[in-house]
Amino acid sequence: MAVTSNSFKSFSQVNISWKETGEGRPLLLIHGYFSEAETNWIKYGHADALAKAGYRVIMPDLRAHGLSGKPHDPASYPPDILADDQFALLEHLGITDYDLGGYSLGGRTVARMLARGASPGRAIISGMGLEGLTQTAKRSGHFKHVLDNLGQHERGSPAFMAEAFLKTTGGDPVALRLILDSFVDTTEAQLLSIDVPVAIICGAEDQDNGSASDLAAILSRGKMFEVPGNHMSAVVKPDLGAAMVTALTGPLW
Repeated sequence: MAVTSNSFKSFSQVNISWKETGEGRPLLLIHGYFSEAETNWIKYGHADALAKAGYRVIMPDLRAHGLSGKPHDPASYPPDILADDQFALLEHLGITDYDLGGYSLGGRTVARMLARGASPGRAIISGMGLEGLTQTAKRSGHFKHVLDNLGQHERGSPAFMAEAFLKTTGGDPVALRLILDSFVDTTEAQLLSIDVPVAIICGAEDQDNGSASDLAAILSRGKMFEVPGNHMSAVVKPDLGAAMVTALTGPLW
């Protein structure tokens, strides 16, 4: 299906770009850290699968990522700005009835939106575990180490692989480093209060952000969907898109 590109001015006048494909029920789909909409959702066919299932798939590039603005001013990265940008995009588009999903940092952003009152019909948090939401400093510390020591990581190490992925997406290390300080923890009490069907979709070998099954268990309407792969490889397999279609179109839980 055809993909269109658009942009708007969000908070602190930062340009936020988004791509769209398909027609039907709006689905706001948020990519992971170091990535962007093209790599996370379009390249491996997930957006196409969702569009064919009847969705208008709306895929923003997060601030500091992709085609969106990458300011080097720390003031452009206040706490929870990623969630703020998504609320602003929905308002810009005039969308109030929608579904919501995200992978990794996108999943964390979904959780922040839900904790702050977002009420989609259904939500997907993928590539994310309980610890990745309740203790964000651990994962952000890993990426600060990656960005603060570019070109010095041991070949084959997690930091080396993260830097290699950064190179493939052409990310801006300064802007990406600044966004790390905008992360906000979501408490277990906040997770318990979420009254939305939330699909937790995670690779069978993915423990990068803690336990996905623990996250599914703590949510009052959580449901676990396991797909093949680890944190990086799960994204390139069609199973991820297929699980997302199932979670959004199957029976409610």
